[in-house]
Amino acid sequence: MAAGQTSFYQAPASAAAGPPGSLVRREIMTGAPFGAATYRVLYRSTGLDDKPILVSGIVVVPQGPSPPGGRPIVAWAHPTTGIVPRCAPSLAIFVFQQIQGLRSMVERGYVVAATDYPGLGTPGPHPYLVGTSEARAVIDSVRVASTMPGAGGGTRFVVWGHSQGGQAALFTGMIAKSYAPDLRLLGVAAAAPATDLAKLMTDDIDTAGGKNITAMTLWSWQRVYGAPMDKIVDRRAIPTINRLAQECIEGPLDLFIRQRTEKPLEQYFLAVKSPAEIEPWRSLLAKNTPGSLPPEIPVFLAQGDKDAVVRPEVTHTYAAELCKAGSNVEMLVMPNIGHGRAAQASTRAAVNWLGDRFAEAQPPNTCGTLGYAR
Repeated sequence: MAAGQTSFYQAPASAAAGPPGSLVRREIMTGAPFGAATYRVLYRSTGLDDKPILVSGIVVVPQGPSPPGGRPIVAWAHPTTGIVPRCAPSLAIFVFQQIQGLRSMVERGYVVAATDYPGLGTPGPHPYLVGTSEARAVIDSVRVASTMPGAGGGTRFVVWGHSQGGQAALFTGMIAKSYAPDLRLLGVAAAAPATDLAKLMTDDIDTAGGKNITAMTLWSWQRVYGAPMDKIVDRRAIPTINRLAQECIEGPLDLFIRQRTEKPLEQYFLAVKSPAEIEPWRSLLAKNTPGSLPPEIPVFLAQGDKDAVVRPEVTHTYAAELCKAGSNVEMLVMPNIGHGRAAQASTRAAVNWLGDRFAEAQPPNTCGTLGYAR
């Protein structure tokens, strides 16, 4: 992971004034596949308090002329990379390898917009696992890709995300119509999405990954929502939580380092059985758990059956809720796949599904074959 913010990410507060999704600045990047024109971007979005904020990200533009009506746009919503500004994917050394399916999407002529989310790259705190915050940043990155000079983007888009990004993708589906009537969302694809946050924080608390997710959520939400961490955390755990908050995740080595940092939490961590039973955490977890989407937006869900972070039964339950609400859902269950590989293992199926949405083909529906009632 790159060392930290550069001057590109820093701007006066006055720079945030302007329409959401409008570009503040961009700079050229190198390393994208097929010689695509690639830009690091700083753009305007809307904070949780509905005030203007700045968000950073990347826009990847294929070579060649854009088709009539503009290029299709794919918004990539990234999984957990950390919760402090220097953990932004746009600062990562291997950022283009992290965008699952980028090569295929560029080859097909799609513009790819990859937000960092608020507080990553730009000044924090990052609202970690805060669905509305993520979704607004995703949608406004699409607006940038749609209007940025030379990008040739249209107004039709799909969103594709993994883990935290799966939650972001689902919230994008929930708010796109009201937040961005100027855009047309054709589909939502999510691999191992964070859905039931109360279960995510409770079921996995005995695993290293679960402790990491809970620690990051507590640290972030104390700053974003003013939810006091010391109400539910053993005081002896706070130094470890603070250390975890400063560590970024780009690859397997970073996960190994975090597991080592997390070790003290195996002795001292929560002072309560479940934060999900205590306010304000109970209400905040419910608020950031995605609900049903407008039924006209088709959904692709991918889930590994060996996932110990996002449990398969949780994703199946969410899929059933979507089916009951009338959504067309394609559910891909992947044998012997854990959490970290969920997006990689489902990329080909997801990109093909996204391509069919741009072709405006009839969306597939596995609700019946999986036994989900409609």
